[in-house]
Amino acid sequence: MENNSFKDEFKTIKMKLLIVTQKVDINDDVLGFMHGWIAEFAKNCEQVTVICLKQGQFDLPHNVKILSLGKEHISQKSKVHQPASLREALLAGKVKSKLKYTFNFYKYIWQEKKNYNHVWVHMNPEYILLGGLFWRLMGKKISLWYAHGQATWKLRMAEKIVNIIFTSTNSGCRIKSKKIKIIGQGIDIKNYELRIKNYELEKNNNFKIVTVGRISPVKDYETLIKAVELLNKAGMKLQVDIIGGAGLPEQKKYLVSLEKMVQDKELGDVVNFIGPVPNKNIVKHLQSSDLFVNMSHTGSLDKAIAEAMSCGLPILTCNEALEEVLGNYEEMLMYNKGDYCALADKIKFIAEMDINKKIKLGKDLREIIVKNHSLEGFIINIISAIQRLK
Repeated sequence: MENNSFKDEFKTIKMKLLIVTQKVDINDDVLGFMHGWIAEFAKNCEQVTVICLKQGQFDLPHNVKILSLGKEHISQKSKVHQPASLREALLAGKVKSKLKYTFNFYKYIWQEKKNYNHVWVHMNPEYILLGGLFWRLMGKKISLWYAHGQATWKLRMAEKIVNIIFTSTNSGCRIKSKKIKIIGQGIDIKNYELRIKNYELEKNNNFKIVTVGRISPVKDYETLIKAVELLNKAGMKLQVDIIGGAGLPEQKKYLVSLEKMVQDKELGDVVNFIGPVPNKNIVKHLQSSDLFVNMSHTGSLDKAIAEAMSCGLPILTCNEALEEVLGNYEEMLMYNKGDYCALADKIKFIAEMDINKKIKLGKDLREIIVKNHSLEGFIINIISAIQRLK
């Protein structure tokens, strides 16, 4: 990853940037962080134009323009109308909505063509497939941020079109390409401040575990619940907060199965399903916890892990992307996917760790984020790389 030695040149070199992303909403539980990313881009750009699928609440600098494809209006209408034939209405509604989004997308990229010279697409390579040819013909430089373990055909196609692909770690973009540039995650370390817990004062309290992420099978919450069952039977006093929402029908079914699992294992007083929490409010949950656990099988550096580390919160994870992040702490803080016995052992180890060692662990984890994954450095690295494109 590059350092921040290019910072001074942005005082005189400014760019006009188009950002394409799913949602701009400071209150969103999953994508709320994009609000901070856009604001940081605005500090270093003359103008930032954002095309988003859905718009919510935002408070951004004067040089930021938000253009929504209109999903927020479709969502509101669907709550009001109760169609006679739900299946037919849904199919018709989806086709109509996609046509509207596509029309608005092309309208905006043409309408705003003089207001941007670089394009930065967040996570969705389909926008590259839609707009890439037009951007190329108009002489725009194109970049993509992609951080996920899955390498889709859309990503492979988009790679042929873009000038550069930014990702968080080696495992964040699993295709072979000379266009890939690793720059870490973008964590606003001012918002996720280090908190040194008073372990002596709190040693008689329940050991509090928190995990954050959407309620989806790929997040493997069963492994955590099984580990907690072992520890609970062994007499360990625990509180487990699962933070995240279930948006899709299959995710809601999964949540029901998890709730049943918790009840069957008589863990109703231990495991709490908090539901979705706006990203901006996650920090208070992290700072009041003793341990962050991540069971995800996505294979890329999860922002929630980095946010926990930034707070100085000990973490445990099975995510292979952390192998290149944790350094000397890899063996201590990682376990094999699905191995709930190993996870239980490591939870017990962290809970019983010497207070001074635990404080040092927290400080060291935060330092990893400050050094390699701060939002300021993240944005500077993106802009410096874009400006060097020929």
